[in-house]
Amino acid sequence: MSESRGVPGTVLIVASASPRRAELLAAAGIAFEVRPAHVDERVIPGEDAEHYVRRIAEAKARTIADAAPDRAVLGADTVVVVDGRILGKPEDGADARRMLGLLSGRTHQVLTGVCLVGPAQGGNPARDTRVAITDVQFAALTTAEIDWYVASGEPADKAGAYAIQGRASRFVTRIDGSYSNVVGLPVSLVYGMCTRVGILLS
Repeated sequence: MSESRGVPGTVLIVASASPRRAELLAAAGIAFEVRPAHVDERVIPGEDAEHYVRRIAEAKARTIADAAPDRAVLGADTVVVVDGRILGKPEDGADARRMLGLLSGRTHQVLTGVCLVGPAQGGNPARDTRVAITDVQFAALTTAEIDWYVASGEPADKAGAYAIQGRASRFVTRIDGSYSNVVGLPVSLVYGMCTRVGILLS
């Protein structure tokens, strides 16, 4: 194995309160601490999904990095897109049913914007922003299946009103791309971004 270069044992700050992202990083053996960033996540009229997730990920990372310039900070935001329409977290059960109806029997995209702000060097912190895109195909859902899933409570705080790692796994017939991206964070992409700027994660 070649010798690694960079700062060993770096503890990443994650500017997100998402339990899914925390679970993914922990499962990958990456040391981190959580400092949620509170930013305006409203979509700008006419904004496409890729621009949106980039903008929100960067806003989250900057918010925390400004207060911790000597640390590596990760910001991320995930949305589901179908027919060019951004599906965030459902407002209520009716909204979750609407989203699941849009996804039924179709292929949609899951986009996650990831922004890494590295420790400041010479007053200029490194910043890298990427977008991961995964295609997900759903089986055709019956009204009874949608009602059952919404009643489970699982869609409540999930982009697109579903969790691929949970009960909704029974509806997913195919994915093309990163599975962890659909859960909420493309872990391999994050690891690669960190190593490229010399951040060695525990």
